[in-house]
Amino acid sequence: MILKETILTTFSISIIVFILAEMVFNQYHQKQLYTVKGTISNFYLMCLNLGFDFLLRFVTFVALSFAFDYHFFKIQNVYIYWFALIVLEDLMYYLLHVVDHYCRLFWAIHVTHHSSTEFNLTVGFRSSVFQPFYRFLYFIPLAFIGFEPLDILFIYSATQIWGILVHTKTINKLHPIIEFIFVTPSHHRVHHGSNVEYLDKNMGMLLIIWDRLFGTFQPELESIQPIYGLTKNVEQKDALNIVFHEWKAMWRDVTQSNLTLLQRLKYIFLPAGWSHNGRSQTASQMRRQVKP
Repeated sequence: MILKETILTTFSISIIVFILAEMVFNQYHQKQLYTVKGTISNFYLMCLNLGFDFLLRFVTFVALSFAFDYHFFKIQNVYIYWFALIVLEDLMYYLLHVVDHYCRLFWAIHVTHHSSTEFNLTVGFRSSVFQPFYRFLYFIPLAFIGFEPLDILFIYSATQIWGILVHTKTINKLHPIIEFIFVTPSHHRVHHGSNVEYLDKNMGMLLIIWDRLFGTFQPELESIQPIYGLTKNVEQKDALNIVFHEWKAMWRDVTQSNLTLLQRLKYIFLPAGWSHNGRSQTASQMRRQVKP
């Protein structure tokens, strides 16, 4: 346990060092990567997320421990155990991330992370505020197949650190082998792009292989520079509206008159942009229109 805490502390300090270095680089080269308001918003959202995460930590641990009590399999080899946990937990995060993008109910939570029109290391802290309420559900299968609850939480925290570090414009594409296996800054710039070609792509946290396997991979193209933010950016950037703007929009759509119950449910559970009358479009519908 002490070793795990030491590793996470070391990684966390490294993140602070990288952020300060990027800020100095930004200031020296006048890259305009950071604004004071944007950085404050990122840390405000991080604090909200950490607050809920702390409050729900006991619930998370109890749920994972309950599942582990009924585990039906256990990997005995320590090296295979940790390798399998890293790979399988990353797969479960990929699934969570896909659902967050393709179900509007969860997109309303996740959208805060994508609402920044900037892209720098502090955007990695721009958390989906209410995700701690359901994130642990995706990791319960890992406990059922014999992974210790504390190990699950440790690997999630460790891979989150990687997920923060890929939020940067200062690193170009890496070696092709790294680009083929791991999520890199280039991949994640695509993920945050609001360009039609880049929407809902590159969902992995640590490994990009899931995107390659399941059809959500998109390389960064020299001909298409990512435009960061949303297809329709948040106009009121006050603290509450950043968190709740998509909930408000979803409520307006659901409460329209003359809708069937099925149509109201579709506004909640289908991808953002779905409309019963075609006045707005999902990312998939927009992509079909731009294809030659």
